[in-house]
Amino acid sequence: MQLDTIIIGGGFAGLSAATYLGRARRKVQVLDTGKPRNRFSSASHGFLGQDGRAPLDILSDARFQLKSYPTVSVRTTAAQSAQSKSDGFSVGLDTGETLYTRTLILAFGLHDTLPDIPGLAARWGISVLHCPYCHGFEYSDRSLGVLYRNEMSVHQAQLITEWGPTTLFLNGHELTTEQSGLLIQRGVQIEPRPLAALEGEGTNLSNVRLQGGHAVEIEALYVAPQSAHASPLAAQLGVKVEETMMGPLIVTDDTKMTSQPGVYAAGDIARAPHSVSWAVSDGVTAGTAVHRAVVFGK
Repeated sequence: MQLDTIIIGGGFAGLSAATYLGRARRKVQVLDTGKPRNRFSSASHGFLGQDGRAPLDILSDARFQLKSYPTVSVRTTAAQSAQSKSDGFSVGLDTGETLYTRTLILAFGLHDTLPDIPGLAARWGISVLHCPYCHGFEYSDRSLGVLYRNEMSVHQAQLITEWGPTTLFLNGHELTTEQSGLLIQRGVQIEPRPLAALEGEGTNLSNVRLQGGHAVEIEALYVAPQSAHASPLAAQLGVKVEETMMGPLIVTDDTKMTSQPGVYAAGDIARAPHSVSWAVSDGVTAGTAVHRAVVFGK
């Protein structure tokens, strides 16, 4: 049986696309590994009507609601390969099966590589954060830090001062005179020494221990991780990808179609910056675009 679309990834973008296609009564298969990028966070913020709920709980509800649409199926399995065919695409699963579809929506998300600093990974998504709009309010007016990774960290530190007094930890990197001036204007403290560890009770953060023993008290540390695609399918399909300072970005048009006709991409893999709300929006855009393409044969 040829499907109307296969959605690779059952996170916020993928399930949003599936919902709209299900309401259009199109045959949809969602393939999901069950490991969304934000699974480390206990609460998602800024998503209208769902503020403060755990991301996994929201996704669980979405999966349950999809059962109302008989043409949509969600499977917890990984897509290992994808190829273009004369009449669509084939997708190979880790079960050994092969599925066939008219279109594809890539929504498999990103995998984050964190700096190798003791105590950092264990606090990721809790007191080591990525997005101030998602988690900054909860740390308002506390001592905050930003870990330098590239020149965008200077911009990040300037922004974080909106939520509280901020220290930029250079971790051995150097700033230009212009960058230092911009930070001083925003009241950012600059700590040049390398980090040795993050410390605090449990997953809380109380201070950053520097090499040499000195400790700087902070309660949240913002980190921009290096990201990579959580699936090899974009490379296999040959879609256009731009390399950015934050990681690879799949290039799409306004309908979320990639450089390969019939292949769409939504969520963090196809936009920057990232949030649950944007992922949902992009999923809706991709889903409705796929429906129109199927109807009108484009």
